[in-house]
Amino acid sequence: MKIAYVISSENSRTILRDMIIPQLEEGIHGAEVVGMFFVFDNTYLLMEETDIARRLHDLHEKTGMILLACDKCAIEREIQDKLVDGASIGCFPVLYASLNSAGVDQVITL
Repeated sequence: MKIAYVISSENSRTILRDMIIPQLEEGIHGAEVVGMFFVFDNTYLLMEETDIARRLHDLHEKTGMILLACDKCAIEREIQDKLVDGASIGCFPVLYASLNSAGVDQVITL
């Protein structure tokens, strides 16, 4: 099953750091994650030079997983030019087109 995550809650950092990313790195997540969309303060998780961003970048390089930050959220936080390589910014039309081309089966909001 191909899934995508919308990263929106205040607990997303813990869920990514302690559960999802390690499972993806070990190949035991149980689903193919084709993309992640980061909103609100969770866009900070994609900032270059952070551990989570580096690990997500490595997964992006290995699998082609989409890393997308909400454009309005990133611009409001003045980080649009500080995201890890492989991450981009965009709004829902970009998300829909990206996920459609990736063949996503289910979207899960965290």
